[in-house]
Amino acid sequence: MKTWTLLSAVVVCVGCAATSSVHQTRQTTLGSGVLRDVMPCGVEEGLECDRRAILAMAGSYRVHFHFEETVLLQPGYSPRPTKDSDATELVLVVSDEPQRIELQHILMGGPHIIKHWRQVWEYEAPTHFVFAGDQRFEPKARTEEERRGTWTQSVYEVSDAPRYAGLGKWNHRYGVSTWTSERTWRPLPRREYTTRSDYQLLNVENRHTVTPLGWTHEQDNTKVIRSEGARDLPLVREFGFNEYVRIADPLPKVQSYWEQTAPFWAAVRARWQARLSAGPVKLSYPVNEEKKVLEVLLRAELFRKSPDLEATNTWLDEMFAGAVVSETPADVP
Repeated sequence: MKTWTLLSAVVVCVGCAATSSVHQTRQTTLGSGVLRDVMPCGVEEGLECDRRAILAMAGSYRVHFHFEETVLLQPGYSPRPTKDSDATELVLVVSDEPQRIELQHILMGGPHIIKHWRQVWEYEAPTHFVFAGDQRFEPKARTEEERRGTWTQSVYEVSDAPRYAGLGKWNHRYGVSTWTSERTWRPLPRREYTTRSDYQLLNVENRHTVTPLGWTHEQDNTKVIRSEGARDLPLVREFGFNEYVRIADPLPKVQSYWEQTAPFWAAVRARWQARLSAGPVKLSYPVNEEKKVLEVLLRAELFRKSPDLEATNTWLDEMFAGAVVSETPADVP
């Protein structure tokens, strides 16, 4: 269970500190952050400028995660406590192609190292998956007009299962690089499904901004109640603000972890890519079922100690046979 300890500590920290303490911690982190030598873009626009902005998210960071419920949308609802937590994280470039960039996040806390989320950026992607609710993921085709000049960001879970995807455009006006997404559906994150069950999915707009000290990820989240045969019911809005501040430490232990497990995770990624490319899929387990996620993380640890790709592929055959069900398309909300 050690591989799960760090993730639990990072994302389920509710009311961890008073507002003044959180502010002081942020000021300390910002004060010790490492400034960029140069920002990725000036006032120019275009593909290469976009690419530099995406690649500028790679590096070593001290990260603060902040989630605060703001606008109450249903009578009688009381806002839940604000959630604040901190982590050290390495963001690695897994692949860098002219129109496709893949970034992997890895968390570190004391002796614990755990693979975190992954983001894939594709320029003018003709199709991508979308979350349709109830653990279903559907392919979505984009017209040439829709995708012109856009980057699709696809996000994957700790286990490399799909999470959400959507397109948007980078804007480099005034030398500040910001990407803003369309609104997308996504399943509940771990910080939520481990503590509540009063809503079923999130409707979100994302904003990524490259800053002199790192980058930020803002989330405009609407928590939505969904039940069969009824209209979706918005419950509350939430502001999410994740701030990545550059640090000088190259985090060699984290880099070593990735070097030792990269072939395993490449095999996992290839399975998911093949399955998602084949059509709609539905995960056979509920969003709050962590057994499958833990199995993947433990298998990565086993590979780290005894690398065996043949055994990994045999295990993946069994895992995918039980975890993923092919489906006919459903109406995507």
